[in-house]
Amino acid sequence: MHESLQAFLATPPANIIATICWSLIGLVIGSFLNVVIVRLPRMMEREWQSDPTDGPVFNLARPASHCTVCLTPLSWRDKWPLLSHILLRGRCRHCGTTLSWQYPLVEALSALWFMAMVAWFGVSPAAACWSAWGAVLIALSFIDARTQYLPDGLTQPLCWAGLMAASLGWIAVDVQSALWGAVMGHLLLWSLAHAYKWLKGTQGMGGGDAKLLAALGAWLGWQNISVLVLLASVLGLVHGLSRPRALREQSPHFPFGPSLCLAAALLLGWGRGEPVMPLL
Repeated sequence: MHESLQAFLATPPANIIATICWSLIGLVIGSFLNVVIVRLPRMMEREWQSDPTDGPVFNLARPASHCTVCLTPLSWRDKWPLLSHILLRGRCRHCGTTLSWQYPLVEALSALWFMAMVAWFGVSPAAACWSAWGAVLIALSFIDARTQYLPDGLTQPLCWAGLMAASLGWIAVDVQSALWGAVMGHLLLWSLAHAYKWLKGTQGMGGGDAKLLAALGAWLGWQNISVLVLLASVLGLVHGLSRPRALREQSPHFPFGPSLCLAAALLLGWGRGEPVMPLL
């Protein structure tokens, strides 16, 4: 029975069905990622208050999804990932307010990422692991771009999940490479941040970037740390120079997390999780 199932999954029709189903799962996950992107930073800010219990309940589940302008709760027909945004032409059904482009973009990115993972790795634990990895990176990228936060509630579980996936053999990186990748990733950016602060007397990089690189190192291995940082630095430089001059003068700091996440995704696509151009 098990061999028959494996044989069926290897056929082209089964691959097509699996790709479509996995893409739909990614679409649904993308809808949830939008909730995380919008609400998790606000939950963190509430926890930093002197009395985080003050005020109404606010978490990933409550209050129910609603328009941020007219506060009208969304009905089931307004919650279909991507489809509802298209049918509503990007506007609230009740007040006509233009909805953020973030919602369909995150859902589409998540669906495309899940599609790519099952196409690359087939129906396997590796596809599930890398799909979840990409979903977390999408959330972290948008959160950092919006708020310059990289929540510990995402980076730390991502790091532990990478070590667990490596120890179980679900990804191509062995557990020793994953462990040293996490250690080297954190120490590298932590050292750079403290050196910059010692030289300039001001904070140049947040601690969240070091934790994110540690998590990426756990998934990609220590062999990829150097090229990952190099590629992310190039992407960050391009992003920084492309910002309008007025914006650069108003806010010289910009998030580095999206550059790290994009560089990690490019490395995965290049080497399928194997060491790529090790420079160390």
